[in-house]
Order: sequence, then C-alpha cells, then structure tokens
Amino acid sequence: MIRMNTRREGYRFWAAGREKLNIIVFGTDTPAGRRFDVWLLWIIMVSILAVVLESVRELNVAYGNVFTLLEWGFTLFFTVEYLLRLFISRKPLGYAWSFFGLVDLIAIIPTYLTLFFSGGSYLVVIRAIRLLRVFRILKLSRQLSEAQLLGRALVASRYKIMVFMGGVSALVLIMGTLMYMIEGGENGFTSIPQSIYWAVVTITTVGYGDIAPQTVLGQGFAAILMLMGYAIIAVPTGIVTAELTAEEMKKRKTKVSKNVTCINCESYDHDESSLYCKHCGSKLRE
Repeated sequence: MIRMNTRREGYRFWAAGREKLNIIVFGTDTPAGRRFDVWLLWIIMVSILAVVLESVRELNVAYGNVFTLLEWGFTLFFTVEYLLRLFISRKPLGYAWSFFGLVDLIAIIPTYLTLFFSGGSYLVVIRAIRLLRVFRILKLSRQLSEAQLLGRALVASRYKIMVFMGGVSALVLIMGTLMYMIEGGENGFTSIPQSIYWAVVTITTVGYGDIAPQTVLGQGFAAILMLMGYAIIAVPTGIVTAELTAEEMKKRKTKVSKNVTCINCESYDHDESSLYCKHCGSKLRE
C-alpha cells in the first residue's frame, strides 16, 4: 500500500513537472516562459550569424575550427530543445508534424547529415545541406507575437490575394501576347513566353532593360503597363493592411479582462483566454 502511494505521488510529481515545463517552453504567459523565449531568440540569432559569417572565405580559413565547434554546439542545443518539446508536448506527433516541429527538425538535421557525406565529389552536396541551417530563422517567428499576427492576417486574406494573382496573371498574358504581335522577333520578342517575361518585369517596375519595345505603338503599351504597375502593387498591400487592422481590433477587444483574477498573487491583468497567471504561473481556472 505504501509502495502504491509512493508511486502515485511520484507520478503526480512527474506530471506536475512536465506540465510546468510545457507552460515554460510552449507558453509566454509566465516570467519563466518569457525568459526562455528571449534566451532562445538570442541563441537562434547568434547561430544564424555564425552560418552567415562562415560563408565568408577569409573568415572560414582563419576560424574554421571555431565555426565547427560553434555549429556543433548550436546543433546539440537545438537537438535537446527539439527532444524536450517532443517529450513535454501533450500531442507529440501533432507537434512533430506541425509547421514549427518541421522547422525545428530542419534546423538540426543538416549538421548530422554532413557526417554521412565524405570525399571531394560530395563537397557541393555538403555545402547545399549545410545551407539549410538558415531555416533556423523561421524559429524566430515562434518568439514574435507580431509575426504570428502577420501570419493570421495573410491566412485570412489568402483568397483575396489568390484572386488578385489570377487577375495579374491574366493581365500579363494578354499584354505579353499583344506585345509579341506588335513587336515581333526582330525586336527581341521572339515568343509569347518571352513577351510575358517582359510584361512581368515591366508591371513590377523592375525594368531590367534586356528587352524593350522599339515601335511607337509598343512603347505606348509599355507606358500604360508601367503606370498600371504602380497601381497594382498597392492592391495586395491594402488587402493585408485591412486584415492586420481587423486582427488588431480583435486583439484589443480581448486583451484585458479584469474579471480573471489570480487567487495566488491577486493580479488581474490577464487575457480572457489565459489558463495560467502571467506573474506567478498559477492556474487561473480549474
């Protein structure tokens, strides 16, 4: 009987510790969770900086061993972080197949994969695999609430953007075909795909200048397309801005509710959806 009680107490202690780690690692409502996110943010940024500096030939030759040690140190740290997230997650498979789970995995596997490639003929493959480490920058979005807000706005406006892209695609197809008929191959418009390429470059106001209309009629169409380009660029910006404004309004409406009070520390400035106190980490609701 005593052994069973001891096991139960041990299991409860283990479950409580796992739940506390889950709040710290996955949540941002507690001081410990915020500190964890800040430290992780800095480590990610330093690891990305190391990858960028390693690509500089002079620095790589002079400090190659230092970069190697740093890379393995960062890889081991992110490996422990990934395994910890898998262990404390309430749905490990759900986390593993989620966007951030895949990003965390991509951030660590390139260094391990380089162990299986050796020899001069594989140097290009190794370089390409190691470049995948820059995907660690995607881990930053988990620590930035503004990035999550932008992501929600982009998801909310995806259908409008798809319709907009469809309209732009039809426009460049029509204008490219017209320019092919007007200019012809002697002026560089050798095919409809080539003309569509010119239309895309023109409508985005990039203007490489590798292909340019030579006739008066073609130059007139080009001028119209250039002016349309300035108007078209503003459309997706307005769509996303409107959705961002809507998300901000939702956030302000549900930001603070003084009815949610912590019994432990008696603080009341919590979100309506909060389950734990942002100051002491105690449960707000049973």
